[in-house]
Amino acid sequence: MEFRINRKLDLAAFAKTYAEQGIVQITNLFDEDTADHIEATLLSLPWRLVSQNDEKRNVMFSAEQLRAMSSAERAELEAGIRKRAAENFGYAYLTYPMIQAAMSRWDRDHPIHQITMLLNSPSFIAIAREIINCPDVVKVDAQASNYRPGNFLTRHVDDGQKLERRAAYTIGFSRRWEPDWGGLLMFVDDNKDISRAYLPRFNTLTVFDGLRLHSVSAVSAFAPVPRLSVVGWFRDDAPAYFTA
Repeated sequence: MEFRINRKLDLAAFAKTYAEQGIVQITNLFDEDTADHIEATLLSLPWRLVSQNDEKRNVMFSAEQLRAMSSAERAELEAGIRKRAAENFGYAYLTYPMIQAAMSRWDRDHPIHQITMLLNSPSFIAIAREIINCPDVVKVDAQASNYRPGNFLTRHVDDGQKLERRAAYTIGFSRRWEPDWGGLLMFVDDNKDISRAYLPRFNTLTVFDGLRLHSVSAVSAFAPVPRLSVVGWFRDDAPAYFTA
């Protein structure tokens, strides 16, 4: 299908808000058909569980690997996730690493790769550059995320290895999400209070300074639908992932 970005976006106004506040939220990023297609694509992904181990390294498990675990191994994994979370460290949610998948040729015929290319197209990179006033952005890192009951992301900053992450972003694809369901993108001040919190709204782009302390609150046990999004960073470390 042909992907369409909303042509009526007032990028100058969004750039002004970002410059003043270090965060901006943009509704109706894509046209309706494009947003619907991306939602359906996310729902069809072969998800992987991602968390961190005690050495602060990412660990990822496919559905097949999780099914192959014994009950004792699964209990040990879950206990470690809870322990680290109680110490304000780590995360657990379902993911699909879009850049890694595209470059490693995973699931070659899956439509997720078209979305990866869209986010790294000249038109979308131009939007990223204008919103954060950074002409050096050359690529858009991306992963799909799927938070189910109990999934979370503890507070952290997104600095990158060499401060190459010039801004963080999320694009929500959750319809009619309620605040009581958790899964809020939250910003934490120096007093550990929540200074701002945002619902994961459908077809909504949120761009923010990744050096601001932030988290995703745990999704509640009674949330009836998954919290779907595409997340990542606008990056300035060349070369680009893909060439036209």
